[in-house]
Order: sequence, then C-alpha cells, then structure tokens
Amino acid sequence: MESASGRGGGRQAADGAANLAGRCFLSVLDFNPDDLEHHLALAATLKQDRRLGREAATSAALQGTYVAILFEKPSLRTRSTFEIAIRELGGDFIDPSADVALGTRESLADVGRSLERWVEGAVVRTFDQARIVDLAMATSELRVINALSNDEHPCQALADCLTLQERWGTPQGRRVAYVGDGNNVARSFAQAATMLGITVHVASPEGFGLPDAVAADVERIARHGAELVQFTDPIAAVRGVDAVYTDVWTSMGREAEQAERNRLFAPYQVNDRLMAQAGPDACFMHCLPAHRGEEVTDSVIDGPTSVVFEQAENRLHSGKALLVMLFED
Repeated sequence: MESASGRGGGRQAADGAANLAGRCFLSVLDFNPDDLEHHLALAATLKQDRRLGREAATSAALQGTYVAILFEKPSLRTRSTFEIAIRELGGDFIDPSADVALGTRESLADVGRSLERWVEGAVVRTFDQARIVDLAMATSELRVINALSNDEHPCQALADCLTLQERWGTPQGRRVAYVGDGNNVARSFAQAATMLGITVHVASPEGFGLPDAVAADVERIARHGAELVQFTDPIAAVRGVDAVYTDVWTSMGREAEQAERNRLFAPYQVNDRLMAQAGPDACFMHCLPAHRGEEVTDSVIDGPTSVVFEQAENRLHSGKALLVMLFED
C-alpha cells in the first residue's frame, strides 16, 4: 500500500529534502535522510527562537489552522507538547477524543471526511497502526500525524535524534545500545538513528527483538555505514557505546504479560553496573514514563549521564518543526 504521506507527491527542495506540505507523518519511513536533517535543523532553530515569543518568525506559521487531538492512549509529554506547539505557532486545537472512539462509533472514513471539513490536521495516538493509516487514506486534505501506535513512535524518534545531535554535534559513526523490549520506540529509533549514520545495537531476550521486516527497512535506509545489530547479551550490546537507551518492559495494552516480562527482562535492567560497560562519555536515554526499579535504577535515570528530560523538552521543539514542515505553504 502506498504511504498516506505520499498523498499529493511533495515537491523537492533545493537541499534534497521534500516539501512535505499537505502530507502526513505516519512513520519515520515517511522521511528521507534529507527530510530528517532538515527537520533537525529547523527544530534547533525553533528551540533557539522560543525565547522570542510572538517575535519569532514562525509565531504565525499555523495562523488560522485548527488541529484535532485524537488520543485513545493516556499521555503527558505527547499531548502537552503538541498542544503547546500548535498554540505557539499561532494555531488552535480541538480535542474530541472522548466522543470519537476511532472506528467504533462510526467508520474511520466517516471520521476523517468529517474532520477535514473543519480542521486541517489530526494528531492521533492509538493502539493499532492501521487505524492511523486508514484515517489518513480516507481523506485527501487532512494532515495526519502518528503520535504513537503499538507499532511505531516516530515523533519520539525525532526528539531523540535532536537530543543526540545537540550532545554530539555530528552523529555519524556513533553507536547507541537499546536495551529491552523491541517495541514501537525501539523500532522508530532504529530507523531514524541509522538514517543519520548511527549504528544501533538492540539487546532483548530471544523472541523480543526487532522483527526481520524492521531490520530490512533499516538496512535499506541506513547511511554512512550505520547498521542494526541485535543481541541477546546486554553486556555485549552496551560495551563501548556512546549512549544507552531503554523503555518499559511492558507496553500499554500488554499488562496481562507484565509478571512474565519482568522475569524475562530482569537481566536487562540498566543499572550502574551495565552503564559502566559503555563508553566513558556515554549518556542514558529513556522516552518516559519510566518504571523505576524495573528497566532502570534511580541512580542511572537521576545520574549525571541522564538526558531523559532533555528528550522530554525536545518533544516540544521537534513537534513544532514537524508541524511547520507539514503545514507550511
């Protein structure tokens, strides 16, 4: 199936990045490497310009634009940052989430065709990736942003890449170990990071790593010699890397598996002993919320190497950059 974000094509800019206006962002794969680099540069500029308030050049970028916030999963960082981003860019939002029940109360096609008569975009956080894709495919004008599904978390990956670029300057040739469940965060991060030239190690129990289809996608899009390498031994995965990333062992919707997952993933806890295997200047990453004492210890997440709250802050700036790219004239 053709990506919904390909709707209408997208003109090519002089720097190689596509003009994404009018398109959707459902997956990291909807960006090419030039798009990603353009996004990171724009996000960095918007972060610097935030202190200017209404004097910022982009303060009216979404003037007259309404965006629907459609969330079926709870959220702190994603909801807050998108709502603030829309307002700071001069737009406004509606939140009919409680009344919509995506694909249940009425068809996704009817939801999308109704929304596009009132708003220009929709930020969607749901369980099934297919719901987001179907909503986007049902409309011709609505810009749809994937704010998280069970399969992908592309907006988090954008913030992660911004955080690493701020820390390292040039990310090419760096290595990051993702330790834990090969979930939506791991998938999107592996795609975005390798596109920037970062090699990604994923350490998971047997059967919990990234699927072969994701590995194939990464091999296709990776640049500058970056690769995805999967491990079952967390120490081998972390040895000498420049950053260590983890996430919860049990994602939303899998609570019935929590006890068994806690048993399987216990050897994959990121603690001081595991961090000591990383490079001397390695940082610690987590998308939050964290289950302290499970996937990470307090001493690591609150320690001097932690950049988790830089990641959280950068959700705002990367979200603003994405909105500008999708809604610019």
